[in-house]
Amino acid sequence: MAIEKVTNIPSDNVYAYALSKTLTKVSSPVTVGLYSECHNRINMVLKNIEVHMNQEAKRREEKYAKEPKPRSITPSVSDLLSLIFRLLFYRPVWTEQNQNMKNIRYLFVRFSAWHFAGSDLLWAALVMQLCKALQNSFGKLQLGLFRIAQHDEEKDAGKKKIEDIPKNWRSKKLACIPIWALILMGFIASLLILVPLIILGFPNLKDHEEGEKVESSSEYGVLEGFAIAVLGVPAVGALRFILLLLKNLIFNQDLTIRQRLDNKKVSQQLGLMHEVRKEMRLLCCFIYFMEIFERRRIRVVLEITNLDRCTPKKIVGVLDAINILLSDEESPFISVLAVDPEVLVRQVQQAEDCLNKRDSAYDFLDRIITLPFTVPPLSDTSKSSVFENIVRGQSENPEDIPVKETTASALKGHGTSISFEDECSAKSSETKEDQVIPLISKKGNFETFAVAELNLNEVDRLIESAFSCIFSRDKSKLQSYISGDTMSMRRVINSIRVTIMIMETQKLEPPPPEKIAAWVVLVDRWPCRLSWIIQCVEDDQQSDEIDGSFCAADNTKTLWEVFNYNSLELCIIGYEVENFLESDGDPELFEIFLRKDFKFTVGEMEMFKLCTVNLNYSMKNELARVRGSRRLNKAGRNAFQSLSSRTVMNMKTEDICQELTKLSFPEKYLETVRNNFIDGRTILFGDPKDLRQVLQMTLGEWTTFKIHFLGVMPPSQPSLAKTRQDATNPGVVICSSGHGK
Repeated sequence: MAIEKVTNIPSDNVYAYALSKTLTKVSSPVTVGLYSECHNRINMVLKNIEVHMNQEAKRREEKYAKEPKPRSITPSVSDLLSLIFRLLFYRPVWTEQNQNMKNIRYLFVRFSAWHFAGSDLLWAALVMQLCKALQNSFGKLQLGLFRIAQHDEEKDAGKKKIEDIPKNWRSKKLACIPIWALILMGFIASLLILVPLIILGFPNLKDHEEGEKVESSSEYGVLEGFAIAVLGVPAVGALRFILLLLKNLIFNQDLTIRQRLDNKKVSQQLGLMHEVRKEMRLLCCFIYFMEIFERRRIRVVLEITNLDRCTPKKIVGVLDAINILLSDEESPFISVLAVDPEVLVRQVQQAEDCLNKRDSAYDFLDRIITLPFTVPPLSDTSKSSVFENIVRGQSENPEDIPVKETTASALKGHGTSISFEDECSAKSSETKEDQVIPLISKKGNFETFAVAELNLNEVDRLIESAFSCIFSRDKSKLQSYISGDTMSMRRVINSIRVTIMIMETQKLEPPPPEKIAAWVVLVDRWPCRLSWIIQCVEDDQQSDEIDGSFCAADNTKTLWEVFNYNSLELCIIGYEVENFLESDGDPELFEIFLRKDFKFTVGEMEMFKLCTVNLNYSMKNELARVRGSRRLNKAGRNAFQSLSSRTVMNMKTEDICQELTKLSFPEKYLETVRNNFIDGRTILFGDPKDLRQVLQMTLGEWTTFKIHFLGVMPPSQPSLAKTRQDATNPGVVICSSGHGK
């Protein structure tokens, strides 16, 4: 039974909705791995997740009918005074009721790691930005008061103790008397006793004798000193509290972390991670306090983006910070690691001294990620829609969420989104000019080029037709080959415009718009393989001009025939151009593209080469260098009458025996070849050491055998190849042409 290809893939909004619903159900902490190869799609999903989670928070509060209702997120004057009073004189009580609150508030914090890639400790920048976000959301005054009046490092280090009492607050007491009552009584006593004495003064009778005056003056001094002492003790305490508050308002958490980064004693001896973890514990306790005050749960959604663009060591540091700082049992953080998984794994694998010898990058990530979520590639329909939206200058999201103004205003009170990533939205502007204008204007007496006049109406028609071939499923199959990455789509759109403009400027007869769009897509998706085809055609043409020894590719030959004929050579030199081959797309799609759907010929390639602007010719130059070095080996083969790789590849066991007979090898070697079924593929791709061990040849015989079948090979080349291969893919043998691994 044939397997039917799934074409109706759900939209990004569906995946975002499913993930947001899951995050509202799971208990924190949780670390989500949001995987996609397209950063724009990641931003779309994150934006939709924020909307859906805020809508869920709003729905819960509207459905909640019990008393008391949750407080407003934007506090009134009375709420602010009540918060300050509770910060100073009360402590929260953890009960079953307030730990199972249904209402919830989400605080979204976007951290773009690429913006802080220059920092020595990237994870410390993450913590500082998180501190800054909480200060901006809740207020520096509230956080400073909590640090002075509420936070006790020893008591808050343990787990919450659930108590079975109806009240959510317990007043701070001194000698079984609430502190606020003691302060109030002291203040009233000061007003009743000391203020009248200071205002009215002490009586000084003039008609007393001089001795009595001295005694009265002495009594007045004692009373005045007592009054100053009584007022001075609370004044000193109040002054100390005000100074500490000002210190925490000016020198906040992010500045404290920055100072400890500069302190080598803390960084190296005491452990900076431990110090930062204490700061994170303080923030967690403050969030717990605000949960009781606001009568709703608070969850901080930390969205970490662009981490895959940083260096391996910094990536591992951030992942460790997520695992250590944000993953306590009672932590209120939801971490969303939005990255390209392929790039991230490759970077983590290259991190030196960061992984155990037994661990792979996948094992390392599995210990951190608790919810892996991979966004599938775009379907052909979605890619067509995104491509058309970019062409029209609209949003890149094919299915934006329709949010009404009333809903948007309501969401402002139920969620906070703080982004430290500059989002730049590019909008295309169209110039409506129907007249014919010169492309190159004349200035002065310099007329190096003839003026080229363009009919913009004709150019716009060709461009529009080329675009419609991509986003219209009825006209072409190109939507199956374009990448789901919107950056790649933008490159295709801009390159199509430039290609058509060049054709019109050079007065070339333009091919069908579908061919133009297909060529641009081919260059964008498979630059290395196309560069290899171009280089092979050029080499064959040059060789034919020199001596006619090679059969030059005629203009009617298809590009797939050229590639297929030279694919074995590309496979052999694959280790030298492996970095270039990694930039290509799916090799099977490449074959279908050239072999079935778009059969470009060498003649069409020669025409498009004049107008191709989106091909990086450094790839072609490197391929030419590698191929040129192989030509030197070929010259050595001719000098020693060595067989070509293609000839050896197609030889069977009996063909090998015939060649050995020509070389006058003893009969025993022919029997060994037959008994071990050694053919051309075995000689070409087998390990030379194993081959020599099986044949049991002498040094001289082996040298003759190797020169004849393997050609002239410098001693350093095999070891160099093996070193490069082991360094990039340990234990993996890759046939870089894409036909097998």
